[in-house]
Amino acid sequence: MLTDWNILSDELQLAIAAEAMRKAAAIIADQADTLAEEMDDGAVPDAGGPDALRLLAQIIRLNETQCFGASSRKQVYGQMVPVLN
Repeated sequence: MLTDWNILSDELQLAIAAEAMRKAAAIIADQADTLAEEMDDGAVPDAGGPDALRLLAQIIRLNETQCFGASSRKQVYGQMVPVLN
C-alpha cells in the first residue's frame, strides 16, 4: 500500500481525488434514494420529500460524469488506481 501521497504525480493525485469525489457523489445519491423509499414505506415521516430526494439523486448522477469525467484504472506501485480519460 502506498504510504506517501507526495510521491504520486500531480496527474495521479488528481485522478485519485476525482475518483473519491465520484464515489462520494454516488453514495449521496444512493442515500437520497434510500431515504425517499423509507418515506414512501412510512418508516420516516413524509413532509413532501421523496420526490425532491429522487430529483437530487438524479441531478447528482447526471452531473457526476460531467464534473468528474470517466475513469479507467491502471496499476501503480502494485495498486490499481483510477486514471482520468
